[in-house]
Parts: sequence; C-alpha cells; structure tokens
Amino acid sequence: MPDPCVLGVDLGGTAIKLGLFSLGGDLLAEHQLPTPQPATPGAVCMAIVEAIGVLDPDGRASAVGIGLPGPMDAEARIARVCINLPGWEEVPLAAWLEPRLNRRVTLANDGNCALVGEAWKGAASGFDDVVLLTLGTGVGGGVMLSGALFTGHHGAAAEPGLITLFPEGPACNSGNRGSLEQYASITGLQRLGADDPAALAAAASGGDQEALAIWDRYGELLGTGISSLVYVFTPQLVLLGGGLAGASAHFLPAVQREVTSRVQAISREGLQIKACALGNGAGRLGAARLAVQRLLSSAPPQAG
Repeated sequence: MPDPCVLGVDLGGTAIKLGLFSLGGDLLAEHQLPTPQPATPGAVCMAIVEAIGVLDPDGRASAVGIGLPGPMDAEARIARVCINLPGWEEVPLAAWLEPRLNRRVTLANDGNCALVGEAWKGAASGFDDVVLLTLGTGVGGGVMLSGALFTGHHGAAAEPGLITLFPEGPACNSGNRGSLEQYASITGLQRLGADDPAALAAAASGGDQEALAIWDRYGELLGTGISSLVYVFTPQLVLLGGGLAGASAHFLPAVQREVTSRVQAISREGLQIKACALGNGAGRLGAARLAVQRLLSSAPPQAG
C-alpha cells in the first residue's frame, strides 16, 4: 500500500498551484494551471477538481488543504470573501468539493498557509512571533504569535495588506481607501511607473537608475506599512513572499531604512526582515500541513 499523502492547493489571482506531499512535507508531485478568468466560484471549483484529477489520478491523498485570498469561517469550510475574485462571498467551497473529490477538505487564508509552510520548512522555522506579507496581485499575509496562527474573531484575521497607509488614497476592493495593498501590490508598483515587474527588476539589476529609484520608493511605502504592523505585533521576524519578493534585493534596503526611522528601538529590537525561503511553494505546502493537522490528527492547528 502506498504511503499516506495529502494535497495542498494555493489559489491565486493568476494561477492555481498544487502539490502532492507526504505527511512529512516531502513534495511528491506538482501541477499548476492558470486561474479561470473570470475566477468565479463555480469555475474555480471545477478547475480544482480537474487539476487534482491530473495530479492525483489514483486518489492517493486522503485530505486536501486549500489556501484562498481572504478569510474563512471559524470551521474553515466557507470562504467568507475573496475581495479580488468576483462573486466570492460566503462560498461553501469545502462542501462543494468533498463529494466531487471523495475526500475531506479544509480551507485557510493563503497568507496563513504561506506562513505555516515557512514555519514548517522555511525561513520562519524556529521563530514564535512572525508577520508575513505576500506581495503579488494583492497583498495578503499572516501572523503567528507564540507559535500559533492568529486568526482573530470568527477566523477573519489577519489581513495586513488592508491596513490604511494613506486615508485619501486609491479605493480598495475591501471598501478601504489607500490600503497598503494599493501601494505594495503589482498594481501599486505599476502606479510608480513600472509596467512589468520582471523587466523592472532586470533593469535594476543592470544598474538602471530610474528602475532603482522606483524600487526604492516602493520599499519606502512598503516599509511604512510594515512599521505599523511592527508596532502592533512586535514580531521577531517579518517575511516577504509572493511574486514581487523575488526582487527584494532592490527594495529591502529601503524597507529596513523606513522601519528603522519610524519604529522606536525597543519595538524593533532583534527584528529581522527578509524574503521567504520557499518562494511561491510556501502556500501549497502550508495548506497541506493544515490539512494534516486539522483532518488527519487530533492536534490543534499550529504554525510550525
């Protein structure tokens, strides 16, 4: 009989990333497909079913964990809202998927999944108090306090990308204005004059002064938002993940500079700020880890 395994799924605005993992976290197989456009709940549900059929045609995995860009209900079965995906309000995704997959499903915020993955096998291993930001189509994130995920009242925390940076700034799909997401997402970077993040990173690596200046300003804005989060949580570690984190060498010095100038020394004592170690694989690994903890064991969910 094959060894037991579990599936982890990371739903993003542009791609759905899947991994088949051993219970110890070893990647056995992987698959990726574009997120349906428009990414309505029904279209995404069927895409996940078809993708799992490709990745795990023999039904080896006994449980599925799915990370989504938004808060879940306290039972981790309903997607309360995914603000950058159309039609995602109170979607009972676990109940839809379980009869189609013939296995149990648990849901989690994608930022929480990334944090769980990094705490298990990545840069957050050995840390108890961590804030993670995912910098991509939106700005998601997660918070770990005393080694456990902080999910707040009814499981809706934490959404660090939705804190206010500038009260009169651009409107956010959350209903806020001037949120950190509006300045630290790909859209926010493009507002600074960069059409393509990859091209901007390449230009900066080549010494282009205009590109370097754009990344520096991006880092200032991101660092301003991180400063507020540091005051609230006083973490040991701030991790930056998502697609834009691949260019962190170009903006991390500005982030560090802003945090140092804005946060009193005692609140940032020993603080480290760095890029995630697992890249875009952290979310699916963390989703698989949560599936193991919630569905395959009686232990309460922990970040590590």
